[in-house]
Amino acid sequence: MTLRLAMWSGPRNISTAMMRSWENRADTEVVDEPFYAYYLARTGIDHPGRDEVLASMSSNYDLVVQSLTTGPWSHPVQYQKHMTHHMVDNCDLTWTKHVKHCFLIRDPRRVVTSYARTRADVTPADLGFEQQVRLFETIADVTGQTPPVIDSNDLLTNPKSLLSKLCAQWGLEFSEQMLHWPAGKRASDGVWAPYWYDNVIASTSFNPAPTRPVPLRDDLASIAAACQPYYDRLSARRLRP
Repeated sequence: MTLRLAMWSGPRNISTAMMRSWENRADTEVVDEPFYAYYLARTGIDHPGRDEVLASMSSNYDLVVQSLTTGPWSHPVQYQKHMTHHMVDNCDLTWTKHVKHCFLIRDPRRVVTSYARTRADVTPADLGFEQQVRLFETIADVTGQTPPVIDSNDLLTNPKSLLSKLCAQWGLEFSEQMLHWPAGKRASDGVWAPYWYDNVIASTSFNPAPTRPVPLRDDLASIAAACQPYYDRLSARRLRP
């Protein structure tokens, strides 16, 4: 029986590095943003590589859910990397009771700075903070359990401690293999990797936590400020190193 694990993150939030970490475990297979095509088809939004994404994977919500809950996998553990903004309004989330969950958060100022380098037009909805809180509350209600929360800065500061605590929450033993991985592309990476994954493709471990202040122009600062209350709500619940 496959243990299915869902990590819910906004964009530009070390979510791909976290996927690398889990894929480096001998017992784990990963799936990269399985609802991306559904999100693009449902919203009509223009993202880099949009046509490639739509051609590469199913945009049928029910079929994706089926693959994530009952589909066959070759390893004992299935790690699902999810973007919170892919869950557009009125998605049926009853399937989440069949999966264990965690929420990955990051300081909105750092998220918007990173995101704006790839996509010029940015809105609070693009960053997924409000959706993340809504999903957190819905999944807690559906599953009857409060999902763990990890702040990316805490993880980068002490990856072994945070990953050990997360593994314990999910009923798994921590593996030292989660701290280092080979550089390079993966067959498991989505076709959007050339647009977003340059840094992680070159990486072999989690980078040190950033310490410099984040200067923002006024429009990006206002977006970060709009996201801050949602970040703060989940930050108060995060696992501590």
